[in-house]
Amino acid sequence: HGLPSGAVVSAPIVLGAVGFTSVGIAAGSYAASMMSAAAIANGGGVAAGSAVAVLQSAGMAGLSGAATAAVGTVGGAVGGLVAALI
Repeated sequence: HGLPSGAVVSAPIVLGAVGFTSVGIAAGSYAASMMSAAAIANGGGVAAGSAVAVLQSAGMAGLSGAATAAVGTVGGAVGGLVAALI
């Protein structure tokens, strides 16, 4: 069982569309809302290894190795959520 190739290929597009960019999280974006909610839930900081942290890292550093698999999985979930919101 692997990830559908479309999930991995579309992950960078989905990440950018929701605000996880190569220079950080875009102000006013869905990603910024996610980060704010995560920080509030964790007492002011985003937990290492959380979905927001993984997506932020992938958006800033690009995709390779394990990050591709993680973002393909988490990005697919975020993409589904974004599609539901639109």
